[in-house]
Amino acid sequence: MNHTLDTNNLTLAYGDRIIIDELELSIPKGEITVFIGGNGCGKSTLLRSLARLLKPKGGSVLLDGQAISSLSTKEVARKMAILPQSPSAPEGLTVLQLVKQGRYPHQTWLKQWSQQDEEIVQKALQATKMEELQDRRVDELSGGQRQRAWIALTLAQDTDIILLDEPTTYLDMTHQIEILDLLFELNEQEQRTIVMVLHDLNLACRYAHNIVAIRDQKIYAQGKPESVISCQLVKNVFDMDCQVTSDPLFGTPLCIPYGKGRCIIKEIGGTV
Repeated sequence: MNHTLDTNNLTLAYGDRIIIDELELSIPKGEITVFIGGNGCGKSTLLRSLARLLKPKGGSVLLDGQAISSLSTKEVARKMAILPQSPSAPEGLTVLQLVKQGRYPHQTWLKQWSQQDEEIVQKALQATKMEELQDRRVDELSGGQRQRAWIALTLAQDTDIILLDEPTTYLDMTHQIEILDLLFELNEQEQRTIVMVLHDLNLACRYAHNIVAIRDQKIYAQGKPESVISCQLVKNVFDMDCQVTSDPLFGTPLCIPYGKGRCIIKEIGGTV
């Protein structure tokens, strides 16, 4: 079953400062949605609200048509997993102990730890290439290794909806692509609904079915990358001049920002 996730007239604020104003949003089921926008536009705030980590100032978040605030923590956690920015683990916790926490929502008084739980945890460790590090303490890991451990925890939760706030933070190029490929395969093979915040616009275009661009507390544009990404959008959302062309490998929009640097293209009178 693909669970539904929507907002109804959602308003988010920190004190008196409105971050998101009367937002109507439906997350497409079984697709990858990526939130984009400039720093401070409300991407992460919106993601936290979708996960019930931030109480709305007005309106509501709906999970399967019900206000998420009315559901129990375990019920939400069985349907939806969240990887926030810069999570922290108790000192001394090993990678294996951390990842096992992902199975907590599925435990009951009658259903304790099972072989299925063990298999799901090992699958999550394998998918993130953390098997060899499973006995290491989380606080001993590098930033990239620690991020992969947290992603393994999120996968071990085995939910239909996965929310990730900048999941490629601290990862080098190789591990960025490995993690995004993993999420892409989860979507392709198991129809998981995945919602991410990404800063890299070109990776967002490559992996997303649905782009949500946020500006001035509202949705500025929403749709397939090929339909919404343009020079004008980049200028209006990021205040950046650029060229948008087609990625030669994937055919998705490729944003080439203007700026200073070495340029091999010359025109009479100067550098383009």
